[in-house]
Order: sequence, then C-alpha cells, then structure tokens
Amino acid sequence: MNRLRELLDPFLLLLIGMVLLASVLPARGDGARIVALAADAGIVLLFFLHGAKLSREAIWSGTKAWKLHLATLSTTFLLFPLIGLATQHVGGIAPSTRAGLLFLTLLPSTVQSSIAFTAIARGNVAAAVVSASFSNLLGIALTPLLVALLMGKSGGGALISLTSVEKIVLQLLLPFLLGHLSRPLIGGFVARHRAMLGRVDRGSILLIVYSAFSAAVVEGLWHKVSRMELVVLAVLCVIILAAVLLFTWALGRLLHLPREDAVVLQFCGSKKSLATGVPIAGVLFPASVVGPMLLPVMLFHQIQLMVCAILARRYGAKAGPAD
Repeated sequence: MNRLRELLDPFLLLLIGMVLLASVLPARGDGARIVALAADAGIVLLFFLHGAKLSREAIWSGTKAWKLHLATLSTTFLLFPLIGLATQHVGGIAPSTRAGLLFLTLLPSTVQSSIAFTAIARGNVAAAVVSASFSNLLGIALTPLLVALLMGKSGGGALISLTSVEKIVLQLLLPFLLGHLSRPLIGGFVARHRAMLGRVDRGSILLIVYSAFSAAVVEGLWHKVSRMELVVLAVLCVIILAAVLLFTWALGRLLHLPREDAVVLQFCGSKKSLATGVPIAGVLFPASVVGPMLLPVMLFHQIQLMVCAILARRYGAKAGPAD
C-alpha cells in the first residue's frame, strides 16, 4: 500500500479531479470567459516564476558536458518527434487524440522530476539541472515551431498565425524573460518560498486544465472518446516510453558516457513536461481542442513517473551507499 502511494502522483490525482469537475460542472457562458481569463493569467504567472527560478549559475555549471546535453536535446526534440509522427498511422483513436500524441512528443523535458530521479539514481545532478533547464528554455521556442512544422499537416489545426506568435511572445517568452531579469530583486524571495511558489505553479496548471476540459466537455468530448480509445492511448504511451528508455540506455553506452551522465541522459531524455505542455497547449490551440490534446500528456506524465521511480531506485541501489 505504501509503495502504491509513492508511485501515484498526488498532483495527477488533482488533475484527474479537475477533469471530473469539468465533466460534471463545466464552465459555460460568462463563467467560461472568466475562467479562461484566469487561466491566461495563470500561464503568465507560471512562466514568470519559471524565469525567476532559473539561475544563470545553474545554466553554466554543467555546460562542459556538451556531449551529454546534445544527446539529451536530440532525444527530446528529434527522436521523440519522429516517434510522434509514426503514431499518426495508428488506428483506434480519434484524429484529435492522435494529434495530442504528436503534441506530447514535441514537448520539452520535465525539470523537477528529472533532477529528483537523477539524484535518487546517484547520477550527475548538476548536469541534470543544466539539461532539464536548457530543454525547457529551448522548448518555449522549439515546441511552437515544431507544432507549426508538423501538426499543421497532421490534422491538429495548429498552423501558427501572427496572433499565435503574439500570444507566445506575450504569454510565454516575455513573462519568462521578465522573471529572469527580475531574479536579482526577487531571487531571494523565490528561494525562500519554493514550496509556496510550487503550489502557485500547480494551482495555475489545475486552473488551465479545468478551463480546457470545460470547453472540451461543452463541445461533447466524452461522446467522442471511448474507453477502448483510452486503453489504446495508454498502451501507446507505454510503448513510446519503453522505446525511448531503451534508446537512451543504448546511446549512453555507445557514447561511452560515465554512469552518472548516462543516468542523466535516460531520465532527462525520456520525460515530457506536463507543466510546460499545459500552458503551451492553451496558447496554441482553440479551447475546444485543448482537452483531447492534453489526454495523452496526462497519461504519459503518470506512466513516466511510475516507471522512472522504479528505475531510479534500482540504479541507486546498484550504485551502493551514499558517501
């Protein structure tokens, strides 16, 4: 029972709660507009805080391991998208959900869980900070570009217009840069109140998810997605994660990376960020499409946490007791 509690992410349970709430009591009319405005404000706040939390020291501290970081970024933004394109030929799921699978593969890596699992596995934590942070930094620009290049032709309806570019700049890039530039003024506050700011992060994401799924439910989401489709989707997420984990393990051996760096490649290279994916989807896609687009991201998020938690503990046990 304790093991089950460790594997189940409480935040994901809250996300599921938001989906259930939106399914029973979706925001409609003026309420939907108010929730959407609050969700937009949440996106701005989320990226402002991400910018404020990222120190320049963290960026420079592990940059010497260029081979590791290049391998991680290649896995995140080259291998994953290729796998995503391959999933577009799988039957049994709706076009919008299939587009969500492709969107999942275009996201940057997670930050917190990648670093945490690297630490548990006794890997190179400093390099994990650099790889995960750099992936998220690049993802703000690369993910929308990849969406424009690949999803406009996949039925996702996400060709980027001037309005979309404006939203990306105003809701993602500008808040991130302002947060980072404000770091000398608020960096101490951010460091002292990480737990509180983490709750703000999660609260913003919960609000965005509720807004997105409310719009999707109003448009008839649950009449379009069957139980069998959810099963197929979960199986595809497991297959994608297994393929990337095997690839990163083999790539680490091929590049003769030290064990500590190979751990970083596996954990930073195999993950996709729900925290970044939710607000980016909210910016790039129409409200009625965001719900089904996020289903694969939410499923993959929980599966990657469960699998990587098991792997991290095994790697850490094999590494021996800590010094």
